[in-house]
Amino acid sequence: MPGEWKTSRIGDCFDLVNGYAFKSDEFIESGIPVIKIKNVKANRMLFDDLSYVAHEFLKTRADKVVQKGDLLITMSGNRFDGSPDTWVGKVAQFNESRPFLLNQRVGILRPKKGAEVDRRFFSFSLSSHFYQTEFISIATSSGGQANLSPSQILGAPIEYPLLPEQIAIASVLGALDDKIELNRRMNATLEAMARALFQSWFVDFDPVRAKLDGRPPAALDQATAAFFPEHLEDSPLGHIPKGWKAGTVIEGFNLTMGQSPPGDTYNEEGNGLPFYQGRTDFGFRFPTRRIYCSAPTRYAKPGDTLVSVRAPVGDINMAIEECSIGRGVAAVRHKSGATSFTYHSIANLYPDFARFEAEGTVFGSINKDSFEKLPFVIPPTEIIAAYERQAGPLDEQIRALENQSRTLATLRDTLLPKLLSGELHAGTEKIMGGSA
Repeated sequence: MPGEWKTSRIGDCFDLVNGYAFKSDEFIESGIPVIKIKNVKANRMLFDDLSYVAHEFLKTRADKVVQKGDLLITMSGNRFDGSPDTWVGKVAQFNESRPFLLNQRVGILRPKKGAEVDRRFFSFSLSSHFYQTEFISIATSSGGQANLSPSQILGAPIEYPLLPEQIAIASVLGALDDKIELNRRMNATLEAMARALFQSWFVDFDPVRAKLDGRPPAALDQATAAFFPEHLEDSPLGHIPKGWKAGTVIEGFNLTMGQSPPGDTYNEEGNGLPFYQGRTDFGFRFPTRRIYCSAPTRYAKPGDTLVSVRAPVGDINMAIEECSIGRGVAAVRHKSGATSFTYHSIANLYPDFARFEAEGTVFGSINKDSFEKLPFVIPPTEIIAAYERQAGPLDEQIRALENQSRTLATLRDTLLPKLLSGELHAGTEKIMGGSA
C-alpha cells in the first residue's frame, strides 16, 4: 500500500447507529418507509419492496431516521452460501431526500466529527469483494445465520488514502455508476411505455372502444386502426373484440420447460452456456451470468421470455443470449416469433401465476400442463405484428442500454480493486481512456 494511505479501524472514522426493532403489528400499508435488510445490496439500494409505519415514529424514533448520504450496512445474512445479495455485511449509500426509518439488524455508519472521509468513496470501498469477505469472516453464526455486532463492525480494519484521493476515486467510479443508474431509469421508462401500449390494445381494448363511441382510435395511424374491429362480443373470458378468440397459452405460444443437468456439469469458469435455474438469476429485464453448464439439456434462445415456474411463480426476464434453463425456469415465445408481444403477454398473466404460488403446499410451482392451459385472449396476427413494430424498437433500446451498462459495470469492477489498492491513482493515472 502506498505511503499516503492510512491503516485504521472503521470505528476510528465512523460511528454506528443501530436500527429499531419494529413490531410486526406496527407495519401498515402506507406511511413512512422502513429500510430492512432486503433493501440494502452491495453499493445499491432497492426501494421496490418497502414496508411502512405510522408518521408518529418520526417523532418517537427520531434517532432512527436515515439521513441523505448515510452508509447502511446489513448486520445479518448468509455467509458464502446462497445468492451474494443475501450475504451479511452489504454496504450501500442512502441518497434519498424523503424520510426513511431504519429497521433492526441494519446499521448506519456516520463519519465521526472531524474525520476526513468521503462517504461515497467508502460506499465503494466497504461494498467491495475484499471487505465483503472481511465482514463474513468476522461474523458469528446463530441458527444458520451470520451476524455482525457493532463492535465487530467498528473494529474491522480499513485502509484509505487522503481525502483528495478519496474524492477523486469516488468521482471516477461514481461517474460509471451514475451512467448505469441513468440507463436503468431510461429502461424503466421504455418498459412502461411498451407495457402501457399492451394494456391499451390487448387488455382494455381502447381502439375498439373508441370505434364503439364513434371516435378515431388515439395515436394510431389509419392502417393500424383498420386492424381493430368495431364491436366487442361475449366469450368465456368476458367481453373481447369481435373476431378475437378466447383460448389458452398453448394455442398462441411455444413453451419449453427447463430441466436441470447433472450437478457436475455446472461451473463458474464460463465452460458451456450460461445456466439459469430460477428467480435468483433474474435482473430488471435480463438475467445475470453466475453459473455455466457444460452439458445443457434444455435451451432458451435470445429474445425468449424466461418465466420462473418454482417459487416465486410468474417472475419474468428475457434471454439476452442462448442459454441453458433449469427446472425452475420455462422459456416462452409466441408462435409468430413476436418477442415483445410474448414478454408483455406473459407479464400480464401474473395474477394467474400468483394462484399457483398460493396453492403450493410448501413452495409454489406450476407444471407444463397447467401453464399451457392458462386462459389467454388470442388476437389476430396482424395486430400482434403491428404491436411488434411499435414495441420492438423500445425493447431494442432496452437491450442496447443494458449491454452498455454491463460494459460499464465490467470497467468499474476492473478499476475498483486497482483504485482501492493504490495501484492506480485517480488523479494521476490514465483512466477510461484519458487523464482523470
